[in-house]
Amino acid sequence: MTQTVKDIAAALGAKAFGAVDLLVTGISEPQTAGPDDLALAMSPAYGPALAQGQARVAVVWAGADWQALGLKAAIEAPRARLAMAGLTQMMDAVPVPRGISGHAIIDPTALIGKDVSIGHFSVIGANAVIGDRCNIADHVTIAAGAEIGEAAQIHAGVRIQARVRLGARTILQPNVVLGGDGFSFVTEASSNVEIGRKTLGRTPFTAPQDGTHHRIHSLGGVEIGDDVEIGANSTVDAGTIRPTRIGRGTKIDNLVQVGHNVVIGEDCLLCAQTAVAGSAVIGDRSVLGGKCGIGDNLKVGSDSVIGGAAIVLSDVPDGSFMMGYPAQPMLTYRARERSLRQAVLRHKPVSKPGKND
Repeated sequence: MTQTVKDIAAALGAKAFGAVDLLVTGISEPQTAGPDDLALAMSPAYGPALAQGQARVAVVWAGADWQALGLKAAIEAPRARLAMAGLTQMMDAVPVPRGISGHAIIDPTALIGKDVSIGHFSVIGANAVIGDRCNIADHVTIAAGAEIGEAAQIHAGVRIQARVRLGARTILQPNVVLGGDGFSFVTEASSNVEIGRKTLGRTPFTAPQDGTHHRIHSLGGVEIGDDVEIGANSTVDAGTIRPTRIGRGTKIDNLVQVGHNVVIGEDCLLCAQTAVAGSAVIGDRSVLGGKCGIGDNLKVGSDSVIGGAAIVLSDVPDGSFMMGYPAQPMLTYRARERSLRQAVLRHKPVSKPGKND
C-alpha cells in the first residue's frame, strides 16, 4: 500500500518532519530497509541500524535528531507499540472478496449475507447464519444453527460447532475450535477426587465398585462478543446448560484452552498455553500471561494481571498482580523467592577438595 509520509502521520495522530510528500510502499526494520520503505527506529537503540539500510524515512522516538540519522523525513512516535498497531493495520493487505467457491458445500437453509466470501471445501450447515462481508477461508466447518456476525475473518481449518454465536468483526486464526463438548464426567459413586477434597487426603483411596465416567453433555454453546480475536489452535468448549462467554474486545493467543461455562470479560488478554478450567470467571481487562492456569469455579477480578506460568488456586481480588505457584501477590512472591535464595546460600555446603586437587 503506497502512502505519503504526511498521510501516515495524520492517520497515526503523529508529527511528521522533512519531505512529508515522499511515498512509502512498505515498512521494514532499519538495517534491511530499502529507499521506499518506512523504517521502524522507535527507540535510540535502533538509531545506529539506520546506517546499515537505505531508508529515507523512519518512525523515530520523541526528540530524535532525524537529520543527523541521515533521513529525509521522519514521523515521531512517542508510544512505539501504539504506532506499530496503527502502521501494521494500514500496511496489511486487505482480503479481496472472492465470492463463494464452487467447491463449498452450503445447506439450502443457511442464510448468507451480502459480499460474503467462502473458500474451497468449506461446509455451512443447515440454518446457519453468515453476516454481511464475512471472509471464510478454505476447509472451514460451520455447523447447523451457528451464527457468524458481520465482517468476521475466519481462517483455514476453523471448526465452529452448533450453538455457537460470533459477534461482529471476530477474527479466528487457523484451526480454532469453538463449541466442542466440555470435559465433564461423573461417576456413580463419589470419585477419589471428590473424596480427596472432602477429607483433604486423609482417607486412602481405593478402587471404586464402578469407575465408569459418565459424560455430561454440553448443551449451552458458546457466545463471543464483537471484536474478539482467537489465535491458532485455541479451543473454547461449549457450556453445559448456559453458554461459555467471551466478552467484547478480548484477545486470545495461540494454544489457549477455555473450558466449559467459563465467562471471560471485555478487553482481556489471554497469552499462549493458558488454560482456564470450567466455570471460572475472568473479570474485564484482565491479562493472563503465558502458561497460566486458572482452577475451576474460581474468579479472577477485573483489571488483574496474572504473571506467566502462575497457577491460580483461589479467588483473585480486583486489580491484583499475581505470580507463582500457587499464585500470590507479586510483592509477596518476590519476597519469598528472595528469602528462599538467601536461605539456600546460607546453608550451601562448602565443597571439599578432591583427591586430585
